[in-house]
Amino acid sequence: MTKNQKRLRRARRTRYKIRELHQPRLTVHRTPRHIYAQVIDADGQKVLAAASTLDRELRTGIKNGGNIAAAEKVGQSIAEKAKKAGVGNVVFDRSGFKYHGRVKALADAAREHGLEF
Repeated sequence: MTKNQKRLRRARRTRYKIRELHQPRLTVHRTPRHIYAQVIDADGQKVLAAASTLDRELRTGIKNGGNIAAAEKVGQSIAEKAKKAGVGNVVFDRSGFKYHGRVKALADAAREHGLEF
């Protein structure tokens, strides 16, 4: 198995458990250059809020999209957008990535700005 196949296997297992909870989920995806976050409804059919380092308003405030500072900005942005959409409680879906570095920074920033998980 390749490294990516192992990550996707972990993600599939996690998403199965999250589906049982029937709550909106905060999904994170990272690449070497950018980080993306989405709040998806409990059915998995609709994206309620989304933020990434590619967003126009975030690009002006960050120098590089692949670092911890950028992840914190995305976490802050996703928390604000989720609250506007009426979502306060979410389940964190790290998509098989380790809870470390940029993923952790995004989660901590989202918690600090009002999302509960």
